[in-house]
Amino acid sequence: MASSTDIAQRIIEAILAQRLAPGSRLGEQALSILFDCSRTQVREALMRLAAKGIVTVSSRRGWFVVQPSHDEAREAFEARRIIEMGLIRLAEPMDKAAIGRLRQHLKQEKAALKGSDIGQRSYLLGDFHVCLAECLGNLLLADTLRDFTARTTLIAMLYQSTHDAEQSCQDHVAIVDALERGDIAAAEQLMQAHIGQVQAALRLNAPKDPIAQLREALAPLKEREAGQQATTPPGAKPKPPLTPPQPETYLGALL
Repeated sequence: MASSTDIAQRIIEAILAQRLAPGSRLGEQALSILFDCSRTQVREALMRLAAKGIVTVSSRRGWFVVQPSHDEAREAFEARRIIEMGLIRLAEPMDKAAIGRLRQHLKQEKAALKGSDIGQRSYLLGDFHVCLAECLGNLLLADTLRDFTARTTLIAMLYQSTHDAEQSCQDHVAIVDALERGDIAAAEQLMQAHIGQVQAALRLNAPKDPIAQLREALAPLKEREAGQQATTPPGAKPKPPLTPPQPETYLGALL
């Protein structure tokens, strides 16, 4: 029987592997069957994840994986940048065992890049940052980074990141190389550039007004006519004062 901690951890791992997409529904009954446990334990796990900003709950619809907004995406990457650069800046020289563990992780990343399991590749690329924090000796921040990495994975799925997985692996190799030779300043700069490149690869277009057409349709008649006259070129035939409602303005499509 799985504990609430096990359930929460498995959900985070599934997100890191891109097997749970933003907006995925997490039914309590289905999870209790999958993990052979009570709904109380499932609810405890989901409440932990909600406190970390990874899932959200609706009183009528249930539990869902979050769908981060543009501002939340920016904040998540800013948080990761501060945590990871700070970890490296304050790091003591790494011993051979820690470097060996990181090298083994990089070996697994390279093997995953040659394979066809995209989930395994995604998981390892995200888990590198958690592994690095553990090797730098801060388990508390490693747990925090696991949560932030899960959120940035959701952001990458939601906003269709174009960052190349092979480039991520190369960045990781360069960071470990710098740490191994004791060049903390270079490692910090490489980490900053790496996180910046991952963030820059997101297709974060300016958010659109989801009710623009409804807003226009329900504007006072005089205001609409004035707006149409202002946008009508000289000599052009003005638009009719009222236009037929478009299907997109149906309220059901906006809820």
